[in-house]
Amino acid sequence: MNQYFKAICLTHQQAPLAIREQLALDEAACRQLLVALRNQLGLNDLLVLSTCNRTEVYYGAEVDYSVAIIRALGRLRGVPAGRDLAPYFTRLTQATAAMQHLFEVALGLDAQVIGDQQISHQVKRAYQWSVEADAAGPLLHRMLHTIFFAHKRVQHETNFRDGAASLAHATLELVENLTAHLPAPRVLLLGLGEMGADMCRQLASCQWTAPVMLCNRTQATADALAASYGGQVLAFADLTQGIQAADVIISSVAANAPVITEQLLRRQPVLSHKYFVDLSVPRSIEAAVERVPGVLLYSLDAIQSSASAALERRLAAVPQVRAIIAESLTSMREWSAEMQISPAIQKLKNALEQLRQQEMKRFQKKMSPAEAELLDELTRSLMQKVLKRPVLQLKAACKRGETGPLVEMLTELFDLENQAVLA
Repeated sequence: MNQYFKAICLTHQQAPLAIREQLALDEAACRQLLVALRNQLGLNDLLVLSTCNRTEVYYGAEVDYSVAIIRALGRLRGVPAGRDLAPYFTRLTQATAAMQHLFEVALGLDAQVIGDQQISHQVKRAYQWSVEADAAGPLLHRMLHTIFFAHKRVQHETNFRDGAASLAHATLELVENLTAHLPAPRVLLLGLGEMGADMCRQLASCQWTAPVMLCNRTQATADALAASYGGQVLAFADLTQGIQAADVIISSVAANAPVITEQLLRRQPVLSHKYFVDLSVPRSIEAAVERVPGVLLYSLDAIQSSASAALERRLAAVPQVRAIIAESLTSMREWSAEMQISPAIQKLKNALEQLRQQEMKRFQKKMSPAEAELLDELTRSLMQKVLKRPVLQLKAACKRGETGPLVEMLTELFDLENQAVLA
């Protein structure tokens, strides 16, 4: 396997949210970093991946460029020069480890929500940016297409993608099912702590809702989330109007007593069906709201049960996913080994072709055009048969990791060092 593939990773497993937010990259910044690393460091096989849970750079180089990459990332994000970011990063300088990690990330094994499909779409976009920046070499092309094929296998052969395995994902899935009959459902998020902010991020990636209404006691929090993820800020004092306007109300507000009560809803008639989802502990929506005609309430316990069942199915499928990754990496190793012997095979073909052409010139003058054509066909066929055995032996040796002696022998026998690799 190509020994020069490496990775530098900042993830939710090692870096706190404050650091991940500081070093997160949008599309423009990812593209800018790609160009900078390619031009300034001469790196190839470059992939820059940035999500809410990770910022990672994969690259091909003989030496470890981790320090230079971290500095470039810090400069791009305006981090003071003296700030030491290195402790938050994991360096993968062995190709096998870097490739294994990329497969696990792309297939959702390393996701905060195991089996998360969103990461596979983010990897595809990162690959597209790399291609457009002319920063993707043969290794990265082969690896990403192998990953895409593995992704299809995981979908078709395992239960690893079943259901929504986190509270936010399960809530989002519930809302999508409840509002399938609405062209652009209106969602109100009440309470923007950790759970509310996670729901905001999830909804921001959806294309099927109207702009989300964000309501929080501290309006500055709502303003900040709206600036990052879009949406309309609703003052807490205007909560009743927000409920009237919304089709779905998701509450994760922290309160000692319910904020949304039966009495609150009865003050103004409910003119359309409304779905309330209570993610708070203690509950922030009074159970009695279901007495109001047109109101349906979904509790935290019901959503947690759905998420737990999905998580169990996904965890049970992990060994199958790891087996698919192992098969994919074996395929990558075989391809990489064949790439290493490809120049020797091409030189051998060139050497035999030169001999064939020399002998053709010697005898063509004594032949008619028809005879020359027949001889050309005959010698081409003979050359292919002569080449077949050594090429098969070299490819078999690739799988065993024993190409060295065969390549050396062929090089010496046919003086391949002096043969150019021709297209």
